[in-house]
Amino acid sequence: MFAVNVIILLCLMSVSHAAPLGCEVLLRPLDQLDARHLEGRWLLVIGGMCDLSHVESFKSRDSASLNFANASESSKMSLTHIFGFGDSCRYMHFNITLGESSFTYDQSNHTVRFLHTSCPDCLVMRFDNESQKTLRLYLFSRRREVEQEKVEEFRAQVECLKLLPPVMMDPTKELCPEQSDHHSAASED
Repeated sequence: MFAVNVIILLCLMSVSHAAPLGCEVLLRPLDQLDARHLEGRWLLVIGGMCDLSHVESFKSRDSASLNFANASESSKMSLTHIFGFGDSCRYMHFNITLGESSFTYDQSNHTVRFLHTSCPDCLVMRFDNESQKTLRLYLFSRRREVEQEKVEEFRAQVECLKLLPPVMMDPTKELCPEQSDHHSAASED
């Protein structure tokens, strides 16, 4: 009898574990952001956007990455957006202030929220711009590619937000170097 109960319990656990996550779970913010974990380079893997103009802009990039630097005891950090377009690279430098599960661009007071993900070396970032009525969701990783199950989890997050189908970055395209001698003016993209 004990063996039968264990088998039934294991079957129930595997069924509940395989069930798709609800939107409430998929879209919950990160509990606590760790600045030390955040520090370094993050490569854009896939993105979901709410309008076609952002999709076209996204598709025009060969690569995109973020570099978080200067993590300290304070909540201040620097952030560099790095975009590759063919043979050229664009670097945009920002100062940011970290919150519990978000950061705010000091120059624009625009907030980006981090969502939970089952990918241990990934960041899911939600960019809401209420003044422009736009919403974007991006999956960044320390790697150029992530496992298909992580991509599917991200796709489910995109569906929960009712965004357009997500677009993958091409992992075969060359990345821009992390540093640039030529700094362009900071602007949000």
